[in-house]
Amino acid sequence: MIKIESFASGSSGNLYKIDDGATSLLIEAGLPIQKIKEKLEFRLSEITGCLISHEHGDHSKSVKDVIRLGMDCYMSPGTAKALEVENHHRIHQIKAKELVVIGSMVVKPFNVEHDANEPLGFLIVSRKTGEKLVYITDSFYSKFIFNQPNYLMVECNYSEEILQRNVESGKVHPALAARLQKSHFSLKNVKDFLEANDLSKVNEIWLLHLSNSNSNAGQFKREIQELTGKLVKIAGSG
Repeated sequence: MIKIESFASGSSGNLYKIDDGATSLLIEAGLPIQKIKEKLEFRLSEITGCLISHEHGDHSKSVKDVIRLGMDCYMSPGTAKALEVENHHRIHQIKAKELVVIGSMVVKPFNVEHDANEPLGFLIVSRKTGEKLVYITDSFYSKFIFNQPNYLMVECNYSEEILQRNVESGKVHPALAARLQKSHFSLKNVKDFLEANDLSKVNEIWLLHLSNSNSNAGQFKREIQELTGKLVKIAGSG
């Protein structure tokens, strides 16, 4: 089985690790490098590579440190250019719908909808276990349907109802609310995405990148479990 670990998730930083028993990959490098070292118990040499979804700091903060330490990073040409690392030999520029093999894992990037320079989501297939993992963050919806995935790591940033209450009370500026609605997954859109996919083979659903002020982890977990009947985990630190 693929093992998923969430070390940090949200606007303060994102860092995940997946391991199929043959290859370990990081997804995102959005913490300070010292924190990344600590989270990985200083065993960075065991990581085969790092996937970066886009250039925003909470996902890419330590890219330059990670490649300096000898780790290969995979990202779109637009992300590499935005981070000014496009010419580094540790940077592998990958494009949507083009397969890349990293150890025992085959990664198929796909386009997502976010206010960044060529952001990507990832479909990851383990050649060791035969399992499929889908990773989508910082996107307000997915236009793709996936064939019987085993693991889903999907952003669930906010609830429309909570966001609207926060706008009405003055806690959230309307301009920020408008940006969220065009760049991040809402609870409703996550439900629509899940209902559009065949979940018969799903082992785990991970909800990522919950907003500090516009979400409710308990509510989100409960509603997604009721909808899907699957094991739901809220990604966070630790």
